[in-house]
Amino acid sequence: MATATKTSKAPAVTSTAVAALTTTPAPSRAYLTATLDEATGELTETSRFRYLPGHPRQIRFDAKAGQFNINGQTQLGPTLSFIPLAWRIFSDDILNMGRKLWAELFYADDKGAVCAVLFHGYSVENLYRLIEPLFYDELTLADVVVHVRAVKKETTKEGKKATYYLAQFSYEPAELSEVVARRDFAHDFPIWRAETYTGAADMRIQHGYTVHGYTVPGGDTSAADDSTPGSPEPAALPQAA
Repeated sequence: MATATKTSKAPAVTSTAVAALTTTPAPSRAYLTATLDEATGELTETSRFRYLPGHPRQIRFDAKAGQFNINGQTQLGPTLSFIPLAWRIFSDDILNMGRKLWAELFYADDKGAVCAVLFHGYSVENLYRLIEPLFYDELTLADVVVHVRAVKKETTKEGKKATYYLAQFSYEPAELSEVVARRDFAHDFPIWRAETYTGAADMRIQHGYTVHGYTVPGGDTSAADDSTPGSPEPAALPQAA
């Protein structure tokens, strides 16, 4: 006599179980995007940012026209907004412009290209006015979205009026995920620009600035055209601790 055996039903496939099988693992670094090949199970990580070390995209501030541009060609308008990857304020003789006080900031643009932009003259003093309150709030430029705007100024030289532009800075809070992505990227890559590195800079303050194969003085692009008449150098600024 045949006997029947009762087999238990397979457990129902729940939406949670499906999600566990199909969810792509988190990337190993915040600036990476992880892609899972469902056929092979292979995980691929791709950087959100594009950067040739030592050769970031050059963003120039034309202080005569009050405009930003890419390599002196593609116009970007009178404003920029970005979360800095790294920066330094330093005194050096670069770009055949004599020894000046400079601010060099590195950031990723909206297409993910790592860029560098330089400021000097009173624009640097304006940047200090942004750094100081952030410092006392236990923040840095890397924690916020920095807004840069060209502001028109006038001066009189030899009885003639001349106009020029200074960079004015403001900020707003940045999304934590974006801050962490840039922090990880700056940790993994040397952030610098070969054309502006001499090894002889007097570093005032810096953050995230590293030169591959070199020791950066002081610890831790885009030529600006602030050389218009009436845009003198500010008084020496105090060095940060």
